Amino acid sequence: MARVLRDRQIPDDTGVGVEFGIPQSGKRIDFILSGHAENGTPHVVIVELKQWSSARLSEKDGLIVANRGGRSETEGPHPSYQAWSYAALLDGFNAAVYDSGTELRPCAYLHNYRDDGVIRHPHYAPYLDKAPLFLRGDDELERLRAFIRQHVRKGDGGALLYQIENGRIRPSKMLADSVVKMLKGNREFVLIDDQKVVYETCLARSVEASPERKQVVIVKGGPGTGKSVVAVNLLVELTKRGLLTQYVSKNAAPRAVYAQKLAGHLRKAEISALFSGSGRFHTAEPHVFDTLVVDEAHRLNAKSGLYGNLGQNQVMELIRSAKCTIFFVDDDQIVTLADIGHTSELVQWANAAGAQVTMLELASQFRCSGSDGYIAWLDDWLGLRETANPDFDRDAFDFRIVDSPVELHDLIREKNKVNNKSRVVAGYCWDWNSKKNPNADDIVIPAFDYRAQWNLTKDESLWIVADGSVEQVGCIHTCQGLELDYVGVIIGPDLQSRDGQLVTAPEHRSRMDRSIRGYKTLMKQDPEATRERVDRIIRNTYKTLMSRGMKGCYVYATDINRIPHKFPDLRRSRKTDD
Repeated sequence: MARVLRDRQIPDDTGVGVEFGIPQSGKRIDFILSGHAENGTPHVVIVELKQWSSARLSEKDGLIVANRGGRSETEGPHPSYQAWSYAALLDGFNAAVYDSGTELRPCAYLHNYRDDGVIRHPHYAPYLDKAPLFLRGDDELERLRAFIRQHVRKGDGGALLYQIENGRIRPSKMLADSVVKMLKGNREFVLIDDQKVVYETCLARSVEASPERKQVVIVKGGPGTGKSVVAVNLLVELTKRGLLTQYVSKNAAPRAVYAQKLAGHLRKAEISALFSGSGRFHTAEPHVFDTLVVDEAHRLNAKSGLYGNLGQNQVMELIRSAKCTIFFVDDDQIVTLADIGHTSELVQWANAAGAQVTMLELASQFRCSGSDGYIAWLDDWLGLRETANPDFDRDAFDFRIVDSPVELHDLIREKNKVNNKSRVVAGYCWDWNSKKNPNADDIVIPAFDYRAQWNLTKDESLWIVADGSVEQVGCIHTCQGLELDYVGVIIGPDLQSRDGQLVTAPEHRSRMDRSIRGYKTLMKQDPEATRERVDRIIRNTYKTLMSRGMKGCYVYATDINRIPHKFPDLRRSRKTDD
């Protein structure tokens, strides 16, 4: 790129950014230039750089096969698609881009690649039009220079890049709010990198599936990697193609929220045909569905029904009911003893059905301000896995430990005034007294005179979107699979710090919490295995709760005198405002 910019007609004071971070994501733009067009309009040129010298055509939209730094070729986004999608992501999140009327001009530069008819194949024409491609050779280099000169006629000393880097984050686009527009055919979310690969691969498997050639796709991904975004996009596209498809989840909360958003736009019967609980398939005929898109598959149970007495195994029943079954799973979000949807269980039943199994992974982080470091730190702190993250970028994600539950709830109330997308959640360590007495308090912390009710009675599954429900406290059962802007987490006495180590105390869980119900009996049968399972469930629960926020997470721990010494400098975030 230094060679490209050695051009007298490209202003010397053009802004230059290398590895430029895209807000609200873990993505970085290889090379970015800022300045003004001839008419004074602010322009940013985005350049996706590749060292490739060859590639192979893919039949899937926007994908190409190439060596991406590994030892073997892999299928992934075409460079022009990648550049265009990064521009769309930057435009969607950054207020400085939006408010200034900045025009984003993406392109890709493959300086080792000679045109072979593949990289510029007509199959990629829609994305080549959006983001021109420049290859090896002096003529190509001059074309790239001309592209830059066209859009950057006057330099700005990098001012626009500083504005973008420090720009206010635009309100986050929530999946639940976009479902109606998506079903009407609007492109609400541009799929980035591995999201695009997963989406196109799932479409391909759905189309080729048949009763004789069953397909099972298992997509692994942590919180905020876009599992639900891809799942709902698949539901919309497969339905549009005339394939009988349902979105399935064990947890009622996401289905209830989506149904509420669609009310008034679709008939109730149409909504019911699109969304289903996981316990309805024990009586379904084999292959009655073309595709079942199973979100939060780790929450699947063996038996169905209110009393757990129906059917044989939900995983088996889902695979049996469809020609293609797509499971979105995160083994680190298994939060009850009844959850059986571990990856190994999914593979076992897929093999038993004679299905072709495709394993995929979503890694890109789009929650917690795109902070992969925060998620890695959270895993390390909770003891889920060892990482090299004793800290994270606290300027990127608003994380605070506060001194009292009153302060925590006040902070969340203040954030919630903006758009009703902030909530308080807690570990299920307090009895649900208000179930029988609507005036009773549930969560009581006497030292601070803090009193609150669980959300379980009034709004139930719609708590996360209902007006006024910021006054109530949510639990794992009503927030998993959904996202917030800010989340306040009350860590109960089931997670404690002893001698510098976090330990779990299941005896402090409420007797009304079903997630570990029966563990004392299991302890008598196999104490070591049961202790390990329950310990993992409690840690997974807090990881799930603490990763619901897209912009920030505030924490109060009942074991406050011990827990903070693990991270003393995190008691107050350096970040004070949006």
